[in-house]
Amino acid sequence: MGQLYLVRHGQASLGAADYDQLSAMGAQQSRRLGEHWKLHGMTFDAVLVGTLKRHAQTLQGIRDGLGHTPDALQWPGLNEYDSEALIRAVNPNASFNTQTPAGYREHFRMLRDGLQQWMAGAASPVGMPSYPEFLHGVTSALDHVRQHCEGNVLLVSSGGPISTAVAQVLQASPATSIELNLRMRNSSVSEFHFTPKRHNLVVFNSLPHLVAPEHSAWITHA
Repeated sequence: MGQLYLVRHGQASLGAADYDQLSAMGAQQSRRLGEHWKLHGMTFDAVLVGTLKRHAQTLQGIRDGLGHTPDALQWPGLNEYDSEALIRAVNPNASFNTQTPAGYREHFRMLRDGLQQWMAGAASPVGMPSYPEFLHGVTSALDHVRQHCEGNVLLVSSGGPISTAVAQVLQASPATSIELNLRMRNSSVSEFHFTPKRHNLVVFNSLPHLVAPEHSAWITHA
């Protein structure tokens, strides 16, 4: 038995040439989470992490704040879908500026459309796995935790895999996973209790490390 803590990466670099980098804010969020856990005496018995740069950087920030954690098991199935590929699959000529409020909203409107079609098997974004393959990458990580881990387990990933994991535990639809995904906050913590037979949701999308008023400006979504 144990507790699985699923952490979404800190704020990345939406609109930059390389999204897959934590922003300065993302690095602060990650370290602050580690500091919060250190203050409360948290230790981890196992760590799983996706292979994207923002995953590794988030884990490093947590370690900087918390101190030592076990060596991480890299799990490619915890990597995020490619949002740009999803959008291009349904709108090849899409053009928008995510630095403006209107462009930001349009980005996520088209992303929702792309996710819906990909999950339904109606779109095959370039360079991406099928949705069943993506789903297997997530569920295989959950299976590994149930079968091989105990105690406190840390999992660092992205909004798509984490919302997919939550939807699977709740036996919810793919459409529900989209709604969960689009509401996830950077460096948020979701928590499962697990046994060898199952996972149970305890907490979703919490920010225990950012509840103080001085950290209110640190709450971000992209």
